[in-house]
Amino acid sequence: MELVVALYDGIIRFLYAAIGAVERGDVDGRRLAVKRAMDILIHLQARLRMDIGGRPAEVLSEFYASMFALTLQASQAASKDRFEAVIQCVRTVRDAWKQVAREQQDHAVAPPAAMRSPRIPAPGASPSSGWTA
Repeated sequence: MELVVALYDGIIRFLYAAIGAVERGDVDGRRLAVKRAMDILIHLQARLRMDIGGRPAEVLSEFYASMFALTLQASQAASKDRFEAVIQCVRTVRDAWKQVAREQQDHAVAPPAAMRSPRIPAPGASPSSGWTA
């Protein structure tokens, strides 16, 4: 959970870097910052477990696709306001993940199924021993 929150923090940090680049007129800096934010969005979307995540995974996938598109539009327009709108959306979802992480620590709650990594079997274990891929 902490890694997911850190990735959201990275998106926000790179979007602020893009805003700074817009303010300086630094086209290359803006493109690099946007690329890095988009790379994180792609990574988060690729890690979703649609097979077990159900509707929450679908919603997150749609969210990531929307943030990707809005970030691209903000970059094309070199718009500080558009970048700030994306930051606000990402921050809202980040705060929800942070709350889930806090609850997980407090109550030992498992992470959402859509974000679980596959368990790796112990040496010598077989599928019948209960591990999942």
